[in-house]
Amino acid sequence: MFLDHTRVFVKAGDGGDGCLAFRREKFVPRGGPSGGDGGDGGNVYFRSTIHLNTLLPFRYKREFKAGSGAHGSGSQRHGKKGKDLVIDLPVGTQIYLESTRELWFDLDQPGLNRLVAKGGGGGRGNAAFATSTNQAPRKWEPGRAGEEKHLLLELKVLADVGLVGLPNAGKSTLISVISSARPKIADYPFTTLTPNLGTVWLEEFRTCVVADIPGLIKGAHEGHGLGDQFLRHIERCRVLLHLVDVTDFGPEDPVIAVQTVQEELALYGAALPAKPQMVAASKMDAANLAKVRRLQEYCSRENVPFGRISSVRGDGIQELKRSLAEQLGVVKG
Repeated sequence: MFLDHTRVFVKAGDGGDGCLAFRREKFVPRGGPSGGDGGDGGNVYFRSTIHLNTLLPFRYKREFKAGSGAHGSGSQRHGKKGKDLVIDLPVGTQIYLESTRELWFDLDQPGLNRLVAKGGGGGRGNAAFATSTNQAPRKWEPGRAGEEKHLLLELKVLADVGLVGLPNAGKSTLISVISSARPKIADYPFTTLTPNLGTVWLEEFRTCVVADIPGLIKGAHEGHGLGDQFLRHIERCRVLLHLVDVTDFGPEDPVIAVQTVQEELALYGAALPAKPQMVAASKMDAANLAKVRRLQEYCSRENVPFGRISSVRGDGIQELKRSLAEQLGVVKG
């Protein structure tokens, strides 16, 4: 199951209380204050990792608390520091403050470690307040509370190429052919309900990550169909590849199909229309050649790279991968 947004509550550990104590040991002359300081509370950190690709672990557990510091004790023994809490998140997770909806951190690289809640300081024991004029202080400090925050987590997958198009355009079949991803494939719309990621080998021993985005329909930016629920995942893609079904069972006008998707991307915003784009006529093994010509003429007029592929027979797959490599700057055209 895929989950790309959730709410969490994080609480850093509270500091331990300082101790009020005096030395009463036999044979120790002139005993005095001996209360130790409390330990600091543990911090809460978010860490990005490539070993997660969903926020599903946060579906049922949404409260996270670091360890509190131990209280001080006599003989000037200081309390132990509370244990820090490190929470792993998928690379591409953005952290927002729930109160202001302000972007706070963006974990857009692996191995990032961000402090999100600082533990409270430990209170001082009465030994810390001893002075030449006050040699038996009865003053001590309680530990300070750790920070607590209500946060919104939003995952935007990191991919080089985003596959977009109307439902049932052949995106899932293509990603299953060019990578080891195994998405659900069926001959009805909205088979893909969540983004699928696959690693594709390009030329010169280079790779790229391709994301199969659930199909878009007119009004997607307003929530129609699967709506803008997954449009956010296209924001980080470097290249967008439009797949268009050119069979008799596909859209009546392939040009309108491309324009519909482009319009939804423009209405969603986030500079999506400015990204480099390619168009591929899919299902060429059963193509309507009139539709293919019309789509190719449109791409020629708009100066958009165009290709023809059949994921079933493998036609045009190598040419498509080379075109993607050129768009990504892996090889020179």
